[in-house]
Amino acid sequence: MMNRFNDVLEEIDRINAEDPHLEVSDGLMVPKELLYSQRMSEMLLKFEPNASEVLQIAVRAQHIKRWSIPRESYPMDRKGYLLWRSDLKRFHGTLAAQLMTESGYSIEEIKRVEDLINKRRLKADPEAQVLEDVVCLVFLAFYFDEFIDKHAQEEEKIVQIIKKTWQKMSEKGHQAAMLMEHTEKALKLIGKALVD
Repeated sequence: MMNRFNDVLEEIDRINAEDPHLEVSDGLMVPKELLYSQRMSEMLLKFEPNASEVLQIAVRAQHIKRWSIPRESYPMDRKGYLLWRSDLKRFHGTLAAQLMTESGYSIEEIKRVEDLINKRRLKADPEAQVLEDVVCLVFLAFYFDEFIDKHAQEEEKIVQIIKKTWQKMSEKGHQAAMLMEHTEKALKLIGKALVD
């Protein structure tokens, strides 16, 4: 049973290793989505050490081959952004389902991963909520400071995004976020968002 699980994770990593976009990690240039997927898995196991196999697959496949549907191929407005996000979730779910089928997973297990990736029944499904918490925690741990720098002149926008992020998270997610080490600028913005 572990063989099929390892096979799926290896296939997700193999595909994500093809990402032409690179990021620096520990002094090395690493494919962006490979790095993201591994950070997601590491965060999940810290946050929910007993995570089910299907949740672990959904977390690892969250951004599988994301670069193949660029944001620029959609209208650069809110409607275009939402359509892009919706199409991405479907794409990630379908690709994960294909890999799971090839590795011998059941229809029920495959459907479960698709549901999780598509965040169906988010507030009613504890595992979907865990996935959402992990997404938010990875953003705060690895991408938040870069986001702050990119939008340095738009403090109110950053505060609103923190508020929206916070609303998506569970109480357990909030606690994990507050235990993280944050830069002074990040703490200032988080404080402003949570007080307002």
